[in-house]
Amino acid sequence: MPMPTDISAEAAQLDVAAELLALLGDTTTEPRPDTQLEALTLAVAADLPVLLWGEPGIGKTAALTQLAASLDLPLTTVIASVHEPSDFSGLPVVGDDPAVQGVPMAPPDWAVRLVRAGRGLLFLDELSTAPPAVQAALLRLVLERRIGALRLPPGVRIVAAANPRSSAADGWELSPPLANRFVHLQWTHDHEVVVRGLGGTWPRAALPRLDPRRLSAAVAFARRAVCGLLSARPTLVHRLPTTEGRRGGAWPSPRSWEMTLRLVAFATAAGTSRDVLSMLVRGAVGDGPGLELLASMDRMDLPDPEVLLADPAAAVLPERGDLRQAVLDGVVEAVRRRPEKSRWDAAWTLLVRALDTGAPDLVVVPASTLAALRREDWDVPASIERLAGAVSLSRRADEAAARVAAAAGAGR
Repeated sequence: MPMPTDISAEAAQLDVAAELLALLGDTTTEPRPDTQLEALTLAVAADLPVLLWGEPGIGKTAALTQLAASLDLPLTTVIASVHEPSDFSGLPVVGDDPAVQGVPMAPPDWAVRLVRAGRGLLFLDELSTAPPAVQAALLRLVLERRIGALRLPPGVRIVAAANPRSSAADGWELSPPLANRFVHLQWTHDHEVVVRGLGGTWPRAALPRLDPRRLSAAVAFARRAVCGLLSARPTLVHRLPTTEGRRGGAWPSPRSWEMTLRLVAFATAAGTSRDVLSMLVRGAVGDGPGLELLASMDRMDLPDPEVLLADPAAAVLPERGDLRQAVLDGVVEAVRRRPEKSRWDAAWTLLVRALDTGAPDLVVVPASTLAALRREDWDVPASIERLAGAVSLSRRADEAAARVAAAAGAGR
């Protein structure tokens, strides 16, 4: 009877295979700076639906699995493309007397499990391959968190993933109403993260550390930033893209600006980096409006030109070159609006301070403009001689660069 022996040997090999698989799956995590993972985690903390865009095999599902494990949230994965609209809107259940009791909509089992758990991470995968009817059924789930007669508890977060239409099997463009309910994040792979992860160590996600002392100030700052921009640029309040492809991404609307306000408040309270904030606001309202908001926020923190002119010797100028340039231009503009000898002299003192503490080329344009504002009866301050050298050197460098460019063009 050799048969039982052969079966026993095969079973033993399966046990060895299972042991090998367990060893391959035995990985650990480590804290590691990761801009896109930090952006995803902050949006999840802010309780906003997130949509990860990336090519197939880029690691979107693996990232969500790691995120759920790191945050100790049960993960529920739903492949949107293999479901019917009724799976999200609920199946009708006819009772004893429909005319009196109505016909309730029964939710799917995964929704019941989430409600019972009270918390979790709902992952809607392959969203771009879901047909329009399924996308329409998902609207209520994403916005109102309702599935049939059930409402998902506040402890449930929603994250979706999609492939670009060019690489999705039988892909569809997202409908504008559904797309406008998500924070869109472009998901790319990091070579070092992949190599280290395959070696057994993946980056660890952590919820942002919100400073309780900064909450009120963070909300006030976010409201001032968003409302200030929209007051100055009212056409940005709602701008539906003209092309179908762009309508399936991030674009500005009252809904997405509300999401942006929440993201700015959370990022401010957590002290999030500018790169992460940029990724989030552009993912909510699109690249153009998002970059305008970031530029507007930078200007909110700039010192008042009148304060600088009142005490130029004690002025503290921004370190970033673009912000410093904006401050110096603002000071010169303030002098132009109210030209007085004392203010003109104070502006020169400020330009000298900028020359001593930063890149010389930043003072060239403000110095030239300020010199043109001089009145005939105004004495030239001694400090202007220090700036003259920087202006002259910068102009000679520009002229040399122009000559090199012209020679290169003539040689072609």
